Amino acid sequence: MTKRTKWIVGVVAVVAIASVLGMSAARRNNRAVDVRIEPVQRRDLVASVTASGQVSPHTKVDVASDVSGKITRLAVKEGQMVSAGQFLLQIDQSEPAANVERSDAAVASSRAQLAQAQANYDQAAKSYQRTAEIKKEHPQLIADEQVEQLKTAVDVNRALVDAAKHAVDQAQASLNDAKSALAKTTIYAPMAGRITRLVVEQGETAVPGTFNKDAATLLTISDMSVLETRVKVDETDVARVKLGDSAQVQLDAFPDTTFLGRVTKISNSSVNSSATAAATTADQAVDYEVTVQLLNAPPDTRPDFSATAKIITDQRKAVLSVPIIALTVRENQNLQQGDTAVGLGRPKPAKTIAKRDVEGVFVVGSDNKVTFRPVKTGIAGENDFEVLSGLKEGEKIVAGTYQAIRNLKDGTLVRAMKEPTTPTPGSKS
Repeated sequence: MTKRTKWIVGVVAVVAIASVLGMSAARRNNRAVDVRIEPVQRRDLVASVTASGQVSPHTKVDVASDVSGKITRLAVKEGQMVSAGQFLLQIDQSEPAANVERSDAAVASSRAQLAQAQANYDQAAKSYQRTAEIKKEHPQLIADEQVEQLKTAVDVNRALVDAAKHAVDQAQASLNDAKSALAKTTIYAPMAGRITRLVVEQGETAVPGTFNKDAATLLTISDMSVLETRVKVDETDVARVKLGDSAQVQLDAFPDTTFLGRVTKISNSSVNSSATAAATTADQAVDYEVTVQLLNAPPDTRPDFSATAKIITDQRKAVLSVPIIALTVRENQNLQQGDTAVGLGRPKPAKTIAKRDVEGVFVVGSDNKVTFRPVKTGIAGENDFEVLSGLKEGEKIVAGTYQAIRNLKDGTLVRAMKEPTTPTPGSKS
């Protein structure tokens, strides 16, 4: 074989290999991506916010003691229903009763001193009056100095009478205070309800808790006719919650039943806005407390039951929608920043500072190739987004899988993936 012939054969071989590789690449480029394809259709959408919390009565009272002493009688039990004004417990009265007797005696003593001061005043006043009359008729018999001394004695005794009156008032106030302390040893129910917590037993010592409410609490009475659950809602969702929104509440104690609720209160400050909030870092979630009143709670409901509330924030009927998984984000255009030359009024060339991401879906054309199209969305249901603009009813879009949508580009060839079939009962696999 000549040298020329070898060269021709080599060129032909290279061309053949290049052709094979080119055909393989073309087949790879034309290979369709398996995706799930759905038409844009109308659906009923319900937007909701789900949060968890605990059940608590709308009205409850922590009964505490204002005086210290041993509990000598306990007339109620936990779980018992009580009426307003019903006797609950008795604290030892021996010391408060002694204080009442002591104060009563002090009142009697101060009144006796007032009577003595009044008598002295009356005597001094009469003596001064007689001397003044004699002085008027016979000036030479009584010296002026003697009249002045009697006048001073009247003024002094008048002041002593006033002091004695104030002493009586002070003793009476002490007596009233002692009687009040004695009355506080007998504790009655401030409201009707159920005793949901009883933390003392007969024989224990009740301690007033001026600075520690929990230590002073003897029992808790709750009005179980109106129950509510306080749930923590994330800051990204709380703006969508409004007073009066309906809710579906599930109690862990009744797993097969859903109860109705209504939003009655939304906190204006976060649950982390206390003194401990100073230690809160930027990556910690901020929650707000939302109160949901239960409308049909069962009578067996107890405080502190765990609850999950699904708050309905918005609803749409028969609106265009796409599956949530179909919505993706792509870089659409550059954000540009322009300026004007100082004093000349001529704009400077625009400068690219960032790229803006837009939300959209991949629309499947008649040739089974996809095109990214920006979409404006509304509320979000459990599985679908409302479409406000960008799509028409009946258009086909890529609705899965997530991995496929993430890698799609304009012009990519797709084909509908086969959905797995569920065998019918009795059929042979």
